[in-house]
Amino acid sequence: MNNNISDSVKYIGVDDTTIDLFESQYVVPEGVSYNSYVILDEKTAVMDTVDKRGMKQWEDNLINALDGRKADYVIVQHMEPDHAGSLARLLELYPDITVVGNAKTFVMINQFFENIDIKNTLTVKEGDTLSLGSHTLTFVMAPMVHWPEVMVTYESSEKILFSADGFGKFGALSLTENEEDWACEARRYYFNIVGKYGAPVQTLLKKASALDIKTICPLHGPVLTDNLGYYLDLYNTWSSDQPENKGVFVAY
Repeated sequence: MNNNISDSVKYIGVDDTTIDLFESQYVVPEGVSYNSYVILDEKTAVMDTVDKRGMKQWEDNLINALDGRKADYVIVQHMEPDHAGSLARLLELYPDITVVGNAKTFVMINQFFENIDIKNTLTVKEGDTLSLGSHTLTFVMAPMVHWPEVMVTYESSEKILFSADGFGKFGALSLTENEEDWACEARRYYFNIVGKYGAPVQTLLKKASALDIKTICPLHGPVLTDNLGYYLDLYNTWSSDQPENKGVFVAY
């Protein structure tokens, strides 16, 4: 994948092409991506980390993107190990980094990481903002999409929604980046990972409808920049338990 989402926002995620079962139960013949991003401004912000399986490559990507700068903030949108698994390593690299999360995030960090050494924290709630310079992050709570601590982040200057597990899909980017049928593996990802939380997804979609979104950066799968209405409409259909195509099912 191209590392440049924009001049200031870089993709630093990694592909996992050797995994056979995602979460030890879902077949992923084309692997999966663990997405992470860094915003470069007067202050720098790392948007989530990655699974330990890809930690070394992610660390190299991060250091290359920072190009000698330090990481000032890490935004922890989701504590699931495939997204927060390298958090302790990030703190080793940049001990003074400020960890940004909501109240539930910090409870879960202590549950996942024994004796983790966090010097600086910033607890945020719905609608709180964080200025990095010319970039401003607004935090939107998204509980149960699909864990209770989940939040998403909107960057207003470039109109980017960092959507956590929302709008994710199976498939390593190096194998599926040019795949036209996004919906097939995104649908399977949604119903297996997020599907039973349709009501919280509907709540999040209502919040997202008030935002001017030009780019969606999920934690799995490709960055979405074109025809965003298509993806939003599919998520609305899936989360409201409506059929994509009308038909009749006969069980016998």
